[in-house]
Amino acid sequence: MTAQAQTTGANTLETGILVCGAGAAGLMTGLALAQAGVDVVVAGPAPVAANGRTVALFDGSIRFLESLGVWERANPDAASLSVMRLIDDTGSLFRIPPVEFRASEIGLERFGANIETHVLVRHLLEAAQAQPNLRLLPELLDDFRFEADGANARAASGVIVSARLIVAADGRASPARRAAGIAASSSPYGQTALTAVFAHDAPHRDASTEFHTRGGPFTLVPMTDAADGLYRSGLVWLMRDREVGALSDVDDAALARIVERQAHSVLGKMRLEGKRGRFPMATMTVERLTGPRIALVSEAAHVFPPIGAQGLNLGMRDAAHLVEAVLAAREAGEDLGGPAALARYEALRKGDVASRTTSVDILNRSLLADMPPVDFLRGAGLATLASFGPLRRAVMRRGVLPQSGAPLVMRRPEPPRALAG
Repeated sequence: MTAQAQTTGANTLETGILVCGAGAAGLMTGLALAQAGVDVVVAGPAPVAANGRTVALFDGSIRFLESLGVWERANPDAASLSVMRLIDDTGSLFRIPPVEFRASEIGLERFGANIETHVLVRHLLEAAQAQPNLRLLPELLDDFRFEADGANARAASGVIVSARLIVAADGRASPARRAAGIAASSSPYGQTALTAVFAHDAPHRDASTEFHTRGGPFTLVPMTDAADGLYRSGLVWLMRDREVGALSDVDDAALARIVERQAHSVLGKMRLEGKRGRFPMATMTVERLTGPRIALVSEAAHVFPPIGAQGLNLGMRDAAHLVEAVLAAREAGEDLGGPAALARYEALRKGDVASRTTSVDILNRSLLADMPPVDFLRGAGLATLASFGPLRRAVMRRGVLPQSGAPLVMRRPEPPRALAG
């Protein structure tokens, strides 16, 4: 179906694909499908309120946003990320010097860019509102039904949305995933992430600094300058649950001083801007990424700590690969939500999702372990990255610039081959 969503009865809305969840991943998925000529409904309230969270978008993710026509409007609100610095602050006997990853080493001006999450959602929402064959339904859905020839769900207003395929982009608790009977396994870390935005005196020089502490990573990521000219950075501080309570009651000035000390004053004096966010940390995996008439993307499919900025970037690859699978089905004359399309999506995504989830989980647990053998292995690995350029560059390419297995829209063009003389 390529026409706009149609209301066929007083309470029924028919569409090609129903995307549940109007966060960044859901809006991207809906936009990409709609721009490819598929009729789409994106359902759910869009999270446009500031919450102290930012997202670092890597090179491939920016290419995806460029293809959607969104990056041009979002770019002025994003800060370049050209250096990623890791500092061992665990107090381990095997402490090593800081490790730096520079985009210039792999031929890039920057790894990507960092933007406030709610600002990115706002830009995506504006693009979705202007997309002719995309309908926004700002309501939560329930009463999901999955049938042989289609699926449907009911909105709070009583409207029933009927589609060939449901895309679950509705978060880690995903009502759509639960209704489809896809099992999810979650394991808490006993950690909480504190997020906030800080203005500071010293320039960040487009560098993200990640301190590895015994409670988890403490990361400062560059942001665009404040209106008064001060530099700004986003904070993501993972700490043990028993430690976060001590920060709950401190005022803004006291929190800024605590963060400055934790950062060893690398950015000078700091000042809190806006609200703080708190999010419990867990890893979540699902038994499969698809079911009859449903595909899972982003946090409905995988959850892990915000280490190495892998979370939303992985979700964006989900979205881009889902679009590839749906369009391949259309070209082959297949059902957009049928078994062949869903099997294609599962095959494209399961390896990438499994490897990223496992690697982040291992690193986070290694910081929490406080065991000399584990410290030694982690330190040896980081020391090898610091001293062995070819391996460091391979890791950078794998982290931010994957070519093999990446969605087509995210790949960098291959350089032209020289003609034989």
